[in-house]
Amino acid sequence: MANPIKTRAADLREHELFYPRELSWLSFNARVLQEAADQTVPLIERLRYLGIFSNNSDEFFRVRVAEVQRLISVASGTNRQHFRDLLAAILEGVVRLQKEFDRIYIQIMEELALRKIYLINEQQLDEGQMAFVQRYFTQRVLPELEPILVVEGRPIPALNDESLYLAVDIRSGDDYHYAVVEVPTDRLDRFVEIPRRRGKGGKVFIVLDNIIRACLPQMFRGVIQVDEAQAYCFKFSRDAELEIDTGISQSLIDKMTKSLKQRRKADAVRMVYDEQIPTRLLDYICARFGFSKYDSLIAGGRYHNSKDFMGFPNVGPKYLEFKPLPPIRLERLDQPGSIFDAIREKDVFLYYPYHPFDYVIDLLKTAALDPDVTDIKICLYRVAKNSRVIDALVNAVDNGKRVLAVVELAARFDEAANISWAERLTESGINVIFGIPGLKVHSKLVLIERKEKGGMRYYSHIGTGNFNEKTARVYTDFTLITYDQNVGKDVYNVFDFLQYTYRRPEYRLLLVSPHSSRPGLTELVETEIANARAGYRAEMTLKCNNLVDRDLVKKLYEASEAGVKVNLIVRGMCSLLPGVKGLSENIQAISIVDRYLEHPRAYVFYNRGNPRYLIGSADLMTRNLDFRVEVLVPIFDQDAQQTIQDILDQQWHDNVKARVLDQDQDNAYVPGKKKATRIRSQESIHRYLQTGKLPRYPKSRMNVPARRRRKKRLVQPGIG
Repeated sequence: MANPIKTRAADLREHELFYPRELSWLSFNARVLQEAADQTVPLIERLRYLGIFSNNSDEFFRVRVAEVQRLISVASGTNRQHFRDLLAAILEGVVRLQKEFDRIYIQIMEELALRKIYLINEQQLDEGQMAFVQRYFTQRVLPELEPILVVEGRPIPALNDESLYLAVDIRSGDDYHYAVVEVPTDRLDRFVEIPRRRGKGGKVFIVLDNIIRACLPQMFRGVIQVDEAQAYCFKFSRDAELEIDTGISQSLIDKMTKSLKQRRKADAVRMVYDEQIPTRLLDYICARFGFSKYDSLIAGGRYHNSKDFMGFPNVGPKYLEFKPLPPIRLERLDQPGSIFDAIREKDVFLYYPYHPFDYVIDLLKTAALDPDVTDIKICLYRVAKNSRVIDALVNAVDNGKRVLAVVELAARFDEAANISWAERLTESGINVIFGIPGLKVHSKLVLIERKEKGGMRYYSHIGTGNFNEKTARVYTDFTLITYDQNVGKDVYNVFDFLQYTYRRPEYRLLLVSPHSSRPGLTELVETEIANARAGYRAEMTLKCNNLVDRDLVKKLYEASEAGVKVNLIVRGMCSLLPGVKGLSENIQAISIVDRYLEHPRAYVFYNRGNPRYLIGSADLMTRNLDFRVEVLVPIFDQDAQQTIQDILDQQWHDNVKARVLDQDQDNAYVPGKKKATRIRSQESIHRYLQTGKLPRYPKSRMNVPARRRRKKRLVQPGIG
């Protein structure tokens, strides 16, 4: 899919060295839409990709577009015009993608019908189905509805961000009345199965909004004489930025709760509406809600909040969904005995969802019961709704352990949930802290302190993903669990910094934002540059979610000009322009979108044949390097190094689900070579971790035989 803006490669000036991050994000969401259009993807999964696309779009407007609109309001002169042009390009791209969404949606509906799965509207109901719908409406839906009559001079209450609404157009004689009603998808299923049509088999569904459309007169019975009524979907996206005052009169939880309430009244950055809505009704609604023609008003189809498709049930054959890839158990962790024995013997390296998240739960549950464990410290950013992690921490307190939980209240869109978790943890006797004002705590850390021979010993967990059992089944993430005491002391120092923010700790091995991640990564890149200029082989592979930090992008351009081979695997936004003559000829970039969300951050540097491997929570974004608490850990275990390298190699040679990220970000698939082995990396990685067998592809130059690797751990400032 072509992107709305093509970046010129020739005659580059400073501001043209970078692809606009917002447009790069649209390119990422276009890759999601490609999966929905892909005929080789199981049909129900394609429908769910439409839901993912819609959910992504909502967040994009609430975060990225809202920020551009704020920049327009504070900028002046050429800068203001630049941001206005950017916003225009964003909206152009959004409209183009929405049209593609509508085309794919129609196609999928037709294919579902061929498999006798029907999603019908209120006008297609036969007599028996209509009777069922009316009973369902009366018994289940009507008690949940709170319609608002829009009357001139009467204030309209703040509408919920991202909730689905119906604008109701009522004709009563020669008069028109308007109303707004929220579709209660938070309390009722969006997709309701209804009886089959007479003489036909299959499964039939109707969406909740169409049930309301079918029964509109009943909603106003006894209030308005309804001669004719129509309903049209619309929804708002509001600015998701939270403003928290710096006063000390309130607790942080009180401030956050107040800020969440204010978010409901934040500026609306988008209104999406049914393009069939009458102009008089649209104009009236826009006027009452303060929208003008200069705001982000986006016409769409009859249905909105398509993110609900993420939960569409498979009522057909199993082949309409992805074939499950069962989690791979690790024999040495399943042996009788304590998991601490296994960790002391050898580092544990896990890769979710290929390995089960249960091992982390087992670690926490064992620590909760082990009489030699004295302390557990953990950073919590996003946790599952029914969290076994939380249960294990509470159990640890019940068993006499000291537990410290760093809860990030500002985890976007999880703020309310984290406030509730913080209150529950505090009530359970856990010492809860909220990190550092102005610095989100995004690290994925656990530190377990245990009394052993020789004194207190540390068991450390450093990962790339959250302590969340649900997302661990659909996000790919790396985890290191180690007995390395140098790592443990560094992790201890991270928690010490979070508790006592006036201290500036020194780290032996870890790279920690905002202290040493940027200088440490820059030093590693500069080492490759120096090696290339000295005539040595120089190479790096960087895998992350987003690459948008301009200083690092410039440093990678410098590496390319020096002759360093740079391989980038970037899931989302990428501001770097690969393959530009005279600028980035030695840089190649790909992006993989498949059944799992690619989420790990792994950074590998050739280092003259003694590769350095790091994993952790930090993306290559300014916020992650300078304005968050992030941790990257070096991997020393040679088996873990080999596993990381083999995983990255398979992804780099993916010729099924990898797209080329070039200077135009058009999302062309990586071209397959004649007679090349077909490699779909997420499937081949599962086979590799299960059997140890690799697909056939050119051997990576990064892959250095273990016997040539120095076994001595060299400790350098901030790197290790």
